[in-house]
Amino acid sequence: MKVLFVLLAVFGVFILTSKLTTGGWDPTFAGNLAMCVMLCFTALGHFLFTEGMVMMIPPVIPYRTQLVYLTGLLEVLLGMALLFPNSRVYAGLVLVVFFLVLFPANVYAAQNHIDIEKADFNGPGLPYLWIRIPMQLLFIGWVLYFSIQ
Repeated sequence: MKVLFVLLAVFGVFILTSKLTTGGWDPTFAGNLAMCVMLCFTALGHFLFTEGMVMMIPPVIPYRTQLVYLTGLLEVLLGMALLFPNSRVYAGLVLVVFFLVLFPANVYAAQNHIDIEKADFNGPGLPYLWIRIPMQLLFIGWVLYFSIQ
């Protein structure tokens, strides 16, 4: 839920700021800026809660720690690419695929009650998916709407 708050708060603040300072709305940039900030926020988790993030990846996948760092870096780079019109569509397409590819890790974490921040098995479990699935769809829809149009 923290990431959803970041996304919506940045969008709201920027869209209101742009209206007050320029007299016009800039929803496209506001939407992409909000997604960029949200992705940078989620990328922090890859570096602050690495152990818990590694636990989200099934043990059969090699180089899990490196994969956590790589995906964190990728989130930052893709987020930044959303800010530039020349790279926005490409970044948006990659992000849609990225969100789809990462979703099984969320299912695995829910099935195994993984608490990412504490790196233990006392997380919320499957009810977490009732929040995560709609949120993941929102992120995909957000990127499609604001980045790919």
